[in-house]
Amino acid sequence: MFIGLISDTHGVFDPPFREFLEPVDEIWHAGDFGGIRTAEEIAAFKPLKGVYGNCDGYDVRLDYPLYNLFTCEGMKVLMTHIGGYPGRYDPRARALIDEHRPDLFVCGHSHILKVVNDVRRNMLVMNPGAAGIQGFHIVRTALRFRIENADIRGLEVFELDRK
Repeated sequence: MFIGLISDTHGVFDPPFREFLEPVDEIWHAGDFGGIRTAEEIAAFKPLKGVYGNCDGYDVRLDYPLYNLFTCEGMKVLMTHIGGYPGRYDPRARALIDEHRPDLFVCGHSHILKVVNDVRRNMLVMNPGAAGIQGFHIVRTALRFRIENADIRGLEVFELDRK
């Protein structure tokens, strides 16, 4: 399955990101949609899995959970907005990780793209950075990759100057 991963759109889902995500089978959004209209716009474009973020209102929280646990092509995935990184996980995220033991942990919130192995927990951690224009980040980012037989292949990074 070909996955597009975004986060922190904060109400912006514009043509450069649509073009990057056009070939994917499914989009995963790691929170801070910026409103239900943005979530609906993305869901109308491609099948969508997501979680709400700390800036999302009740409209988004009614349709998207705090965390999402699912399996994709044999890979157990845990997604939540505020997550952190190996050695610096948010306490709530760490408890979910320890309880569910995912192969892939996806989060957002930091507006900083990062992909790192957590060797201790034998999982990959992905944060796609921020796709929107709100926040301190200078570059807007997204990821896309394939999951085949519980393995991630062909990871691609999309970068766009924030204007």
